[in-house]
Amino acid sequence: MKALNIKIGRDKFFAFLRANNLLVPKHRNYHTTTNSNHRFYKYKNLTTNKVPTRPEQLWVADITYIKTDNGHNYLAIVTDAYSKQIMGYKIDNHMKASLCVAALKMAIKNRKYPNENLIHHSDRGFQYCSKEYVTFAETNNLTMSMTEQYDPYENAIAERINRTLKYEYGLKQTIKNLKLADKMVKQAVHIYNNLRPHLSLNLKKPYQVHLNPTVPYKSYKRDKKHLKPLLI
Repeated sequence: MKALNIKIGRDKFFAFLRANNLLVPKHRNYHTTTNSNHRFYKYKNLTTNKVPTRPEQLWVADITYIKTDNGHNYLAIVTDAYSKQIMGYKIDNHMKASLCVAALKMAIKNRKYPNENLIHHSDRGFQYCSKEYVTFAETNNLTMSMTEQYDPYENAIAERINRTLKYEYGLKQTIKNLKLADKMVKQAVHIYNNLRPHLSLNLKKPYQVHLNPTVPYKSYKRDKKHLKPLLI
């Protein structure tokens, strides 16, 4: 352009590119994993303005996507809200209810306080509302709770952990295949639970806090003035 003595500003240059379809099209930077338009029963949110006071009082569950060369795969995670310990997970190439059931089975197997009352909190996706999932959860004495709005703060812990695993442990990149993705997830969960100090846990690790619950809970919610202990 300089050689041809063409003088043009940035905005005009981009307008020219746009008019001639020369701009690289923008792609969505997200992939929908929640479909709440279904016939299944949706439970009330039992966690509004409440925070856990011990491990295995409140579990949060969510699904996120993992990109591979063969397309999207899906990672279901169950996390203890108090200790931030990832209790169970499962990655596969589908979003069926069985994916989430497998993650919950692992979480239940990893319980340290099986006789304590426990709330299971998730979004209203069909996987968590399905008869298969709810029946399995309630058979294991979990009390169901679900988001009621589309505010990410209704399931803030789960959203934050999804982001941490992706941005800090390499799960946001496009991975070669499902087998490698499964290996990377397993490694990420191990580091997250057992090696990584957390600011929200006073620089302790989730497994330490889960076994020795002496750290005051720190909420991710914006308005902390009206928070009350979760009683169950």
